[in-house]
Amino acid sequence: MTPYARRGVHGQTVEILARRVLSGEIPEGATLDLVALQRELDVSLTALRESLKVLGAKGMVDARQRRGTFVRARADWNLLDADVLRWQFADGTSSEADLGLLRNLGEVRGIVEPAAVRLAAARRTDADLAELEAALTAMGGTTAYDEDGTDGTGAAGGAARAVEADLAFHRALLAATHNELLERMEMVIESGLAHRDQIVHSSPHGEDPVPSHRAVLDAVRARDQDAAERAMRALLDQAVRDLDRVHGAPHADTPHADTPHADTEEKGPEAK
Repeated sequence: MTPYARRGVHGQTVEILARRVLSGEIPEGATLDLVALQRELDVSLTALRESLKVLGAKGMVDARQRRGTFVRARADWNLLDADVLRWQFADGTSSEADLGLLRNLGEVRGIVEPAAVRLAAARRTDADLAELEAALTAMGGTTAYDEDGTDGTGAAGGAARAVEADLAFHRALLAATHNELLERMEMVIESGLAHRDQIVHSSPHGEDPVPSHRAVLDAVRARDQDAAERAMRALLDQAVRDLDRVHGAPHADTPHADTPHADTEEKGPEAK
């Protein structure tokens, strides 16, 4: 699904309403006062209704006769929608809710990417390898960060370039599976990965990401599916360590990706 265009008054209205719903400022079950919102946001009633249609398509609001427009239960929201994920991280915060969502996304990635990299190792083309190599090269130029978000040379945007290089690598990896449904998973993975990267790459405490990504690329290049999966799991382990190093380990009672089944003692890799 193509992300919602964030342009003009209409786009701004959608974003404001979405963030209020997702943050709980407008709680589940609440009936919206459209007239009050229209005045507050200084938009026409038509523009407001059109904006609410966008949220309605994502399962966040609905409208009924006699009740009006109301916020649906969170269980009805399309939480895997790329816009919904992006809106939840829109303020660039690192709250407990954000970190919890990042860990949930990490568990999803721990399921998807090790399997995807096996397909990539079997199906990659020379063009795929070139895309992966280009992303890794870009990543290698952004491995030193200052706390102000610049790179080691003082150039602005070091963290932002690191984020883009990491996204490009994982995007190319999914594309190398040559499975169009797996390729669409980038819409889910990228929102969380971008936010995690902004947290980690803006901190001096993260590990160098290049060696773990290089190990994945080398295994994919060699068409070694087992090695590729092991390398991806090691990369995801590092991702968890980086996040926990910056913001502390998750609570002991929080399910973690190193416990695939909570009722067993078998340990597996942690997810990014």
